[in-house]
Amino acid sequence: MNNPFTINFGKPPEQFIARLSQTNGIIETFKGDKPSSQVYMITGVRGCGKTVMLTDVANAFRNEQEWIVLELNPERDMLMSLASSLYAVPELHKLFLKAKLDFSALGLGVSIENVAPVTDVENAVDRMLEYIKKSGKRLLITVDEVTNNEYVRALAASFQIFIRKDYPVFMLMTGLYENIYDLQNVKSLTFLYRAPKVFLEPLNYAAIVSRYKKVFKIANEEAEEMAVLTKGYAYAFQILGYLKWEKNNATIEDLLPYYDQYLEEYVYSKIWSELSENDKRVIVEMSQTGETKVTAIREGLDMTTPEFSVYRDRLKRRGLINTDTYGHISIILPRFDKFALSKTGM
Repeated sequence: MNNPFTINFGKPPEQFIARLSQTNGIIETFKGDKPSSQVYMITGVRGCGKTVMLTDVANAFRNEQEWIVLELNPERDMLMSLASSLYAVPELHKLFLKAKLDFSALGLGVSIENVAPVTDVENAVDRMLEYIKKSGKRLLITVDEVTNNEYVRALAASFQIFIRKDYPVFMLMTGLYENIYDLQNVKSLTFLYRAPKVFLEPLNYAAIVSRYKKVFKIANEEAEEMAVLTKGYAYAFQILGYLKWEKNNATIEDLLPYYDQYLEEYVYSKIWSELSENDKRVIVEMSQTGETKVTAIREGLDMTTPEFSVYRDRLKRRGLINTDTYGHISIILPRFDKFALSKTGM
């Protein structure tokens, strides 16, 4: 039997723990007769399960007869890709031909006699959505790992127009917080600022224990030890499960060096490289002292309250620290403190 856990990003694992409440919230909103929102943005730290959740939602709609689900690449001309993808759907292709829509000027299909061709791609998508609405269909567009580039901005601006025209079009995007923050602050895309954001929290502890017990047929105590090591971090859940499967006779202590290595090479080094020097100073101070009190950490760094608040908020938005307890902060990612100390040579 193949390893049911995966260490590859972007590939839905065989073993994963769904975030039922957040997933169902998106699905129920989009399915509503009068949806309160037609766009959702899923964000969180690298490896927290954004792509898995997007896939989970998309698959739920693929099973619905009235829904069309399309995935777009944010590094290509997304409006053109959307037009091409819609035209390639067999039932829609027939619908567009019957309506005598000529998209030949855009390289889609053949010219239709005595019909003026549509020459603008946004107009082409608009006409397609008009007939999709008449047919009683709904369209879900998914975009994984958005960035603030020209293609994403163009699609988002057009999407805003499509919503105003009351077309049955919906969009689900994932992205790192800083990328979504940059995108939603583009002056012409302020509607994204108001769009619901799903911040992915740690996986349910009891669900992790249950899954490890079921897969490995191990005692509750060992499953709990493994669950604690992951701290609910989705990628850590996969790594530890992957290693346990590959080295089934090894103890948890034996697996730790491999666990740390995978976390560092696949995720933590990239996260670290994206932090500012003061972001790193905060993490290192917390790691060295084990301190969680904000006042003690701030004084150890010799920062003023306003100065420290900037970095605390940045680290919170990046999904690296927990600020739920008033006056305290803690590192969210498993063994990230040990990783941080290794970067200082300690």
